[in-house]
Amino acid sequence: MPVLDSFTLDGKVAVVTGGNRGLGRAFAHALGEAGATVVLLARDATKNGEVVAELRDKGIDATAFEADVADRESLARAADRAYAELRTVDVLVNNAGTCIHRPSLEVTEQEWADVLDVNLNGVWHGCQLFGRRMVEAGEGVIVNIGSMSGDIVNRPQWQPAYNASKAAVHHLTRSLAAEWAPYGVRVNALAPGYVRTEMTPVDRPEFRSRWIDDTPQQRAATPEEIAPSVVFLASAASSYMTGAVLTVDGGYTVF
Repeated sequence: MPVLDSFTLDGKVAVVTGGNRGLGRAFAHALGEAGATVVLLARDATKNGEVVAELRDKGIDATAFEADVADRESLARAADRAYAELRTVDVLVNNAGTCIHRPSLEVTEQEWADVLDVNLNGVWHGCQLFGRRMVEAGEGVIVNIGSMSGDIVNRPQWQPAYNASKAAVHHLTRSLAAEWAPYGVRVNALAPGYVRTEMTPVDRPEFRSRWIDDTPQQRAATPEEIAPSVVFLASAASSYMTGAVLTVDGGYTVF
């Protein structure tokens, strides 16, 4: 196989949770451009429709279903619809996430639960619901979106729930990779650094000195720069890779 052909996703069906904005939107576009049929799972039906229209304008086969990853039954219904309409799911990108900046002694029980419900339980729900069918089929790829925050403590902001959730995502990824490798299912994680999205105010003065100036490349990434790594992890180009956490952070974690 020519090397560039190993990156193609022709004939594959790829599901992206939280795929209607930010990184998820960029992942959806990249997977579609690589040849996949794209399925968005997210809560905002209006935003879902806007991104589906963008994808279809490019000639990408795309659809969307409303789903809340923190609500297992909601995600299960969406998964059932995806399989009913498309017959298979070859790639799952567990991307939906949330963050709260708060010193640990000020974090409320509800805030802690809200972050863990989306960032960790949501990933677990996706992995189990889609992974069960992948194991039965004897093939499949799962890409969990972690963060460099799973390996470092960010500054100047404190975000204990987010950091803990992403560290858990990384180790859940390793656990499932080890368990499901004999069944032909690969599970890897992507750990981005600071990216220009609605959730990351990189240009605010109180953050820039640490987030940007402490990054060797002296800038934040765009979502489109992170997206090709998801294509790599989703495709045959990474066929001998499972249980890995791929960090893409402009060098931030080398210090």
